[in-house]
Amino acid sequence: MNKKRIYVIGHKNPDTDSICSAVGYAALRRQQGAEFYLPARAGNLNRQTEFVLEQLGVAAPQLLTDVYPRVRDVLNPDLATVPEDAPLAEALELFHRHGVRILPVSDQHRQPQGVLVLKRLSEHFLVSGRDEELRRVVASPESICRCLKGQFLTSADAASLEELQLYVGAMSSSTFQKKMADIEPRRTILVTGDRLRILEKGIRSGVRVLIVTGNLPVSDDLIEQARKHKVCLISTSFDTATTAWLTRLSVPVSELVSPDFPTIGLDEKLDELRMKLVHGNEPGVIVLDREKKICGVATKSNLLQPVPVNLVLVDHNELSQAVPGAEKLEILEVVDHHRLGNPHTDHPIRFIVQPLGSTCTLIASLYQEAGLQPDRKIAGLLLAGLLSDTVILKSPTTTDTDRDMVPWLGELAGLDPVDFGGRMFAAGSALDAYGSPRDVILSDFKEYEAGDVSFGIGQVEVVGFQEFFSWKQDLQDALDGLKRECALDAVGLLVTDIAREDSLLLVSGNRELPHLLGYPQKEKNLFELKGVLSRKKQLVPHLLKVFRQ
Repeated sequence: MNKKRIYVIGHKNPDTDSICSAVGYAALRRQQGAEFYLPARAGNLNRQTEFVLEQLGVAAPQLLTDVYPRVRDVLNPDLATVPEDAPLAEALELFHRHGVRILPVSDQHRQPQGVLVLKRLSEHFLVSGRDEELRRVVASPESICRCLKGQFLTSADAASLEELQLYVGAMSSSTFQKKMADIEPRRTILVTGDRLRILEKGIRSGVRVLIVTGNLPVSDDLIEQARKHKVCLISTSFDTATTAWLTRLSVPVSELVSPDFPTIGLDEKLDELRMKLVHGNEPGVIVLDREKKICGVATKSNLLQPVPVNLVLVDHNELSQAVPGAEKLEILEVVDHHRLGNPHTDHPIRFIVQPLGSTCTLIASLYQEAGLQPDRKIAGLLLAGLLSDTVILKSPTTTDTDRDMVPWLGELAGLDPVDFGGRMFAAGSALDAYGSPRDVILSDFKEYEAGDVSFGIGQVEVVGFQEFFSWKQDLQDALDGLKRECALDAVGLLVTDIAREDSLLLVSGNRELPHLLGYPQKEKNLFELKGVLSRKKQLVPHLLKVFRQ
């Protein structure tokens, strides 16, 4: 039901480089003629990124809390339903027209009343059985007339649903006379042609429904007699054989459905649909929208449909850092500047990883390689991501390529890089702007694994450590809670003073952690990291090494 979408998305708890690279790369791919590329984000914006977007007049990318495939992604938009009061003949016509094997039954408000399964219907109507079962028709005269596309010559209580017996008057009048002695007229449907005596006998006996086939004429006298005896007299253009068959199919579909049927929401995960189809007894599941109205039927064939959502990962290549559900989708491209921890793919993909200071630098170089220029806003975003991840070119991760890219992007964006970078970090340096200690930690938080050890590190830039020390105990409590919640062996917050070009590391872990870290301990759970600005290049490689020992 949804159109093709390719989301360009960064890691969870995105920083400025993650957001800006997603917007910048999606713009590049669209400029290159690739359709369906849309920027997205896997978490809330931090204050620095909000400042950048506000300054450049760029809308925040779409927030995706997860990308698990949904039922709506594989549902056939060609919806066929049958009203509960429709005769079975109309349902069979819909089965044939739409090429389906299961058909939902709805009321006048499109609320589900059950399903019709073609296989079960065929077994019910085609498998021979006892004579009385084959004659049995549960229908109203009105439904019979509708099914035969006929017209009432007389009618009496035609909307009443009744259990009737079907007979065909295709015999001599004497034989028919004997046959009538064994039947109950008011529970009888009689089908005949222009056999006058059979017509007369049927009317005088007061049969419930008398059907005249082939549009054959019926005298006014017989019509008047039928009205007097409260016989529903129907004229149809079909021949006797067809009329008999269609009369059996005049039963309203409401009589053939079970009140117990599986349903699923349009926005529920595809895995939930798979469970219901694999472990249920029904061949299909009715799909409902948020108003509980029918919007389709899902069968096992839907599970084989390709999901129209793909991903391009920027600023990360590890599923542990990706938006939840990423492992369920096809990843088409990766554009990153981190260590490799990439997921398995079923097909070759475009995988671009360069040891640069930021992903935005890499994307800017892709513009240059393609002979293209980003517009003013995109250039400003790429500049912002570059300056953010390199701490205005002070981080040890900074390369000559990063330095060379700054004046080009600054000129295209009409921005002074030094001034813009200073205002960016000033906007994001106040801890109060984050709202809560937990928000501070998660504003740029990543999880890692080193052998059997799992740990997470957040990072925040400040100008001076004074505010940090006033927050220290609350941040410690938040780290302890996050460690338990995420079932991690250790968590930490790297607080980087961009003016002094030093950092402090606040941690929560086991008793051995201080001895493993190897950094000077300033206070309990607090370590001093002189000259450390980069989590990626300086802190994480050290932690991966010590935790693997």
